[in-house]
Amino acid sequence: MAVEVYINFNGNCREAVEFYAKVFGTEKPQIMTFGDVPPSPEFTLPEEAKSLVMHTRLSINGSNVMFSDVCPGMPFIAGNNISLTIVSTNIDEIKSLFNKLKEGGNVGMDLQETFWSKCYGFVTDKFGIGWQFNYDSGQMR
Repeated sequence: MAVEVYINFNGNCREAVEFYAKVFGTEKPQIMTFGDVPPSPEFTLPEEAKSLVMHTRLSINGSNVMFSDVCPGMPFIAGNNISLTIVSTNIDEIKSLFNKLKEGGNVGMDLQETFWSKCYGFVTDKFGIGWQFNYDSGQMR
């Protein structure tokens, strides 16, 4: 299990992550955009949002740092745009930690299967810290 940092940006994620890649001398980031996401009848993606970054990561001095633009329609609040991410190959561990952190907190997305993970969820704990949980199948590295 690893704890990783996730940083959200307000439309300038691509610029930021390319800058950080140069600063830290990492490989060029692989970027998934919101336009790369399978379409959903529940959510129509505005054309201008399709080029925004949905997910990318850099390995900086041995630590994974993940990045994205905020989801279209979601508010961006500077200072609250960093969350911690638990990445694990153990779904039972993910469920246990998620359920403990949600006590007194606020669930943003309950644990569920997504197109990128067998088990993903987001919770803000009672202290206001955002936690993402992601099952690591080894495919998104």
